[in-house]
Amino acid sequence: MNKIKKGDTVRVITGSVKNGKGKDGKVISVDAKNGKVLVEGINMVKKHSKPSMANQTGGIIEKEAPIDISNVMYVHKGTPTRIGFKVVDGKKVRIAKSTGDVID
Repeated sequence: MNKIKKGDTVRVITGSVKNGKGKDGKVISVDAKNGKVLVEGINMVKKHSKPSMANQTGGIIEKEAPIDISNVMYVHKGTPTRIGFKVVDGKKVRIAKSTGDVID
């Protein structure tokens, strides 16, 4: 079970300001095998694409690049917090370490 899931709000805690250090964003996807996350509007890169059937004009496209999962932190009630696990009513749930609240 991953600590960060798709749809979570996270804050980038390391890296350069250009890549989004200190910014918050919503997780688009998680690659658990490689330990990477895609965060909306963070770590934008320019990709050159040739004209194709899907993209008639081609040109330069801006898209998000993956960030290492260790470089983001879950945001709970506006503040970044670590995530722990607890068994509640026979079900394993995520909890915010700072407040002890159940996340999901």
